[in-house]
Amino acid sequence: MKNGRDGNFGAKAFGEKVLGADADHPWCCSSAAHAARRQFLKSLGALGAGAILPGAIGFLAQPEARAAAAKPNRIDVHHHHLSPTYKKMSGPTRLTQRSDPALSNWSPALAVEEMDKAGIATAMLSIATGGVPANLAGEAARTLTRDSNEYGAQMVRDYPGRFGLFASLPMLEPEASLREIEYAFTALKADGIALMTDYGDKRPGDPIFAPVFEELNRRKAVVFVHPTTPSCCGNLLPGVPSSWVEYDFDTTRAVTSFLVNATFAKCPDVRFIFTHSGGTVPVLAKRVADMFPPQMAAGAPNGVEAEIKKLYFDIANGANPSSLAALTKLVPISQLLFGTDFPFVKMSITVDGFREHGFPAKDVEAINNGNALRLFPRLRK
Repeated sequence: MKNGRDGNFGAKAFGEKVLGADADHPWCCSSAAHAARRQFLKSLGALGAGAILPGAIGFLAQPEARAAAAKPNRIDVHHHHLSPTYKKMSGPTRLTQRSDPALSNWSPALAVEEMDKAGIATAMLSIATGGVPANLAGEAARTLTRDSNEYGAQMVRDYPGRFGLFASLPMLEPEASLREIEYAFTALKADGIALMTDYGDKRPGDPIFAPVFEELNRRKAVVFVHPTTPSCCGNLLPGVPSSWVEYDFDTTRAVTSFLVNATFAKCPDVRFIFTHSGGTVPVLAKRVADMFPPQMAAGAPNGVEAEIKKLYFDIANGANPSSLAALTKLVPISQLLFGTDFPFVKMSITVDGFREHGFPAKDVEAINNGNALRLFPRLRK
């Protein structure tokens, strides 16, 4: 089994308050398993909003109905990796010491094995929720960013053709982010950048991030935007993981933030990818458009819906009849991408839902790989 480099520093290097526990990401479908996961998370100490722990791998031993192609041809744009250092960032209890070994068994080789079963040729890697948690600052944030990016780049080198990399940034430090962009694209040969929908209750369209997006626009970068839970909304419904609904709403908040701050208009060469079939974006887009004030027209010179139609959306954990019906009413098939959200979600959830939706063959091919190849031409064989 091929391995990337091991992390060479532990949680102590990041101070007493490191990542903390976000019980948001669902890792199974039964209430009993959710209860077990909640009990496990109680032992982890405080994790910051947006940090997620690997868990869906617990299903790998179960038989799944998967529609893997004879020769893998899918490009999975929503696929997470977990460096050894990232795994260790869990407060006083390390992930490798937990009672459920499935939560620590993720590895690059196991990811490739599951990709083969699901007909995935290449997966674009991003760390959990797409970025470094906002409660991590300074040297800690910069170090974890670099460690995760280098680990992902090593996976790309170790498994030629099987992985690509969305590099993360320490977004709350714009100057450090600019340096990391340079390093990611020149030294690591990253395919794009992964960001989150929230950074310490600052939305990604906030003017503080303008220099970062100006540089990404200059580079004509692909930017993958993953939802997280803002600090305001982590326990709105006690006992209900916020990922059930808050992730989907936070995608809409991020898109709205980009609109009202004119990021889409000012950075037309950035290719944005949003997740989970757009979350609540397809349902709320017309409402936002109808209420968009005239004084903000510069943020959407051709109208809100025209700006949204330029965006890309992956169908990870959103390949169900209602989500796909709403999304395909809003954007053309050319803007849809295949994704799985592995290892937090079983690949079969997206694979089976996508197959059962009954897209025409030409649309299936476009979503599986054709649309992604326009974004990542290096993957053309």
